[in-house]
Amino acid sequence: MTFKLTRRGILKAGAASAATLAMPSIVTAAGKSDFSGKEIRLLTWSDNTGLAILENIAKPFEEMTGAKVIADRTGSTSEMVAKLRASGGKAQYDVITLAGVGAVELAGDGLLAKPDLNMLPNLEKVDPRFRSGAEGHGIGYLLWTGGMIYNTKTFKEPPKSYAEMWDAAHSGRLFLPPATWTDALDTIFATGKMIGGDGTNSEAAFAKLAELRNGILTFGENPGQISELFRSDALDIGGVYAPAFFAKELANPAESNMGATYDLDEGFFADLMYTIVPKSKPGDDDVVHAFIDFTLDDKVQGVMAEAVLNGPINQQAVMSEAAKASPFIIKPEQLSEKAVVHDKSFIADVRENWIATYQQTLS
Repeated sequence: MTFKLTRRGILKAGAASAATLAMPSIVTAAGKSDFSGKEIRLLTWSDNTGLAILENIAKPFEEMTGAKVIADRTGSTSEMVAKLRASGGKAQYDVITLAGVGAVELAGDGLLAKPDLNMLPNLEKVDPRFRSGAEGHGIGYLLWTGGMIYNTKTFKEPPKSYAEMWDAAHSGRLFLPPATWTDALDTIFATGKMIGGDGTNSEAAFAKLAELRNGILTFGENPGQISELFRSDALDIGGVYAPAFFAKELANPAESNMGATYDLDEGFFADLMYTIVPKSKPGDDDVVHAFIDFTLDDKVQGVMAEAVLNGPINQQAVMSEAAKASPFIIKPEQLSEKAVVHDKSFIADVRENWIATYQQTLS
């Protein structure tokens, strides 16, 4: 069963960088491009996905407009949601990039503003399915995709099912995503499908996941540690996890021992990430909208896709031939029946309970 409604932070940026490309001019609805003296406070991920945002979006935006981007970074969408809730309405951030489920939750809390679509001209180039969500409070950013990571020395061919994680041969050589990541919710869903349900059969899925408890070497809070464990041949398999974390390693499997696959019997997971604007924010509307619009620029979308293996949603994204051919960059037109695109409202409803039960089951 595949939900057809809408649904989450790589490593170093690739050889291409937005700073090295001829970037477009920033033009707002008011026709201004000079934001000297203005600031944007950005909340994004603390891993190298966040670093790629700073390098390929924030830095060139600063250079082009004179605005200053002040970034705060944290580990997961759950932590971003908690930060904004804890602010008590205090103006703390202007822009946040996060998983779709986080946007739905914060919109439901009444903490988000609705961006003015008329101030986002690049939105017209975005696949209509991915322009906005969370009742208009979220603006599409990139497609995050999750599948299975495997050891190319252990597997001569990519695994075909998440069931491989239950093979006794991999006990002690297995990793799973940390509880607070959306990838953990995907792992629960995938387990439910693997045992014959539709993915929402969480009670049975947790009972099955409990069988892995003693075979888990680590949880993947630190993608750098995961890549080192694969390189040292200490891990065989893990998931659901995003190939996006391992752009460099996947390009050199002979050295990293790392492979990734989306071609799984239970499907792979696709999530539209959003840019959101808190209702209480310190910055000005014009610079905030210009920054969001810049995230959707043709060249920015292309360079971010290549740097972090996320799918571009701008249909005119400028991508290298290597990026176009990459099996790890899923474009919107490749979202076949194998793609599980969650109903975000459902995931928002079950998220806290699933996180707590996942921790209890596997700790």
